[in-house]
Amino acid sequence: MLLGNDAPLGVFDSGLGGLTVVRALREACPRESIVYLGDTARVPYGTRSAETVVRYAIGCARVLVRQGVKALVVACNTVSAVAIDALRVEFDLPVLGVIVPGARAAVRAAGAGPIGVLGTRGTISSGAYPRAIAAISTRAEVIGQPAPLLVPLVEEGWLDGEVPELVVRRYLEPLAEKRVRSIVLGCTHFPLLKSVIAKVSQSLSSDPVAIVDSAEATAEDVVSFLAERDLAAQRVPRDTSLELLVTDLPKSFAEVAARFLGHEIENVKAIDL
Repeated sequence: MLLGNDAPLGVFDSGLGGLTVVRALREACPRESIVYLGDTARVPYGTRSAETVVRYAIGCARVLVRQGVKALVVACNTVSAVAIDALRVEFDLPVLGVIVPGARAAVRAAGAGPIGVLGTRGTISSGAYPRAIAAISTRAEVIGQPAPLLVPLVEEGWLDGEVPELVVRRYLEPLAEKRVRSIVLGCTHFPLLKSVIAKVSQSLSSDPVAIVDSAEATAEDVVSFLAERDLAAQRVPRDTSLELLVTDLPKSFAEVAARFLGHEIENVKAIDL
């Protein structure tokens, strides 16, 4: 087990979506090794009660802590919305989520204009993004828009063409009516549809609308955090590793994970929580 700066980052999500955060982390901090856990046996978390999500999140985090990680990155908007504080109390490790970095980037991008949030029903109903944005700017107006059909589109590989564009348009029209100046992709699946979302958004608005990728914002936050705490790994990138753990269906996970990470996946290990 590696210690100190050479220890890996622990990243977890309810399923596949958090791999967009893994991909962003590997680009932003290529010297870091990563252990990723997807709780594929119990996905989705967005339909669960807050108490259940907290219990599941603590179980996932325990697995990663046993792997000797130096920090936990919660690559799930639902867990980030309801369980971050519980994780920080439970574990003597830094815990970073996806909501605050996305909120911060959205405020910067929107200027004085309204901010739109696309997310699952659970994330939107939690009010986590309005709270995070209000802590940064009390003047910002936030409009949440549930977009439940985008997750299955991504997992089925429907990332472009007429069907995704029609679905995205349906969700973006209410935000365009409010003249939002930035849109946060408040689900870690949604970055795979970023180009479609940007295209449709541009067609609906006469003014530029910034599309904020919370996975990229989170990776930037992790880089800054590691530098501030003097925790950044010093190894050369070729010596890094990516370990993928799932709680069910490792073969199908590997097939879809290749789409998220941009390369073929050789080894996915199934574990029991």
